[in-house]
Amino acid sequence: MSEFLPERDWKHLRTVHVAALDRYCARVLEESEAVIRSSDGSSHQRYLKLFRLLQDRDRTLARAFDDLRRSTAIDHLAALIRLQLLAREELAGFTEETVTTATRWAYGP
Repeated sequence: MSEFLPERDWKHLRTVHVAALDRYCARVLEESEAVIRSSDGSSHQRYLKLFRLLQDRDRTLARAFDDLRRSTAIDHLAALIRLQLLAREELAGFTEETVTTATRWAYGP
């Protein structure tokens, strides 16, 4: 579903998108490190847990970051909001209408 995104918001999204991707990857690396360093289970069990974690996080990454276009911009912004990847200052860089719409899409009515 696409919705009109003002040029200013489109430019801002392309900027914060890069920082949010880095934050998301750092979060996944921290989660991965916790699994690797855990003493729960055998090495094989930890490997399988890590493998499943990375598969899940990769699907989430794809939904939030792949194929950024104007027609998918609100969807992407909603995903970034839902994943709590934007700093308050970054979110404040969008118009109020865009934030309201993306937040509604992120969390429902």
